[in-house]
Amino acid sequence: MFFDLNVPVPSRLPASKKGKEKQAPPTFSAAEIETLEAKVDLLVHLGYTVIAFTQTVHKRVDSKTHSNTLNVILQRLKPRPGVVFLKRLTIILDEDSEKGFGLINANVSLFNGYDLIALVPTTHATLSLACLTHTLPSPLTAHIISLPLTLPRLPYHLKHTLIRTALKNGAVFEINYVGALGGDNDPLMVDADAAENGASAKRNWWASAREVVRVTKGKGLLVSSGVVSETDFRAPRDVGNLITILGLPQDAAHDASTRVPKSLVIRAETRKTYRAVLSEPTLVVPPAVSAQLESAMDVSDSPPTLSTESLKRPLDATAPPETTHSGDRSKKKKKKEKGTKN
Repeated sequence: MFFDLNVPVPSRLPASKKGKEKQAPPTFSAAEIETLEAKVDLLVHLGYTVIAFTQTVHKRVDSKTHSNTLNVILQRLKPRPGVVFLKRLTIILDEDSEKGFGLINANVSLFNGYDLIALVPTTHATLSLACLTHTLPSPLTAHIISLPLTLPRLPYHLKHTLIRTALKNGAVFEINYVGALGGDNDPLMVDADAAENGASAKRNWWASAREVVRVTKGKGLLVSSGVVSETDFRAPRDVGNLITILGLPQDAAHDASTRVPKSLVIRAETRKTYRAVLSEPTLVVPPAVSAQLESAMDVSDSPPTLSTESLKRPLDATAPPETTHSGDRSKKKKKKEKGTKN
């Protein structure tokens, strides 16, 4: 089972007249839906079975104007047997996001519509917030931290304490292999200065990705595509061979697209059950085990039976017979009688 947890969708929101009105979900043309269908068919052909569509937001999530565009897309995509579609929200954090970016308890119902929450920090302050605060267990836990690897240099120093804390809390660090191929990134990421395109972006990706592997020591790494053009998609085995060039062992590179995303999706489900009231558990015993238990109980409840051989044997073999006592008494009487005669 292979995962691709970053397939960007067209980020196009309708303009509001006053800027504070609730926006209706945008509509997508038939050509855009056909493009997404072609991407899904190609991913399924390559061997991916779990696909996450990504909606990207810059700076902050405003509950008054934000709308979930992925619901509209998934309703129009045709279902495929054996393929799971997930909804992911990616928030790009910059200096304006340091005061808050909408990930608060008042917006829990808004974020419950997404299966995964990812953060893209672009400053040192937002990286500290993402690693120390927003990876803690809560209804708004962000389990994915995606780093801008295609920038000329990382906008912050990756400290071991921050990285270890995030990994201990269950977060993973995402590496999008589109930068290694020199492909086009999400236009909204480029406009937000969180990614770059071109030949220099490819060189920057390799340098930054090696730094991420060095700091994390190959643990908690997630490999996704982040691909916009269909020509940049690669098979899972090819991606694993590509990631081994960064210094990862073969098994760790394989886990980056199988075991790590699987455990991530399972942990992400805990956002909906955080501090929830669970019903009383019931013990389900297999039929074979229950039959053995019943037979054992029947044997223990039945009264003990005595065999004919046990009835023939004396009850207490060590006890002397009663005749011995009567013989002793008669001997004593005779001795007394002889003594009186003499």
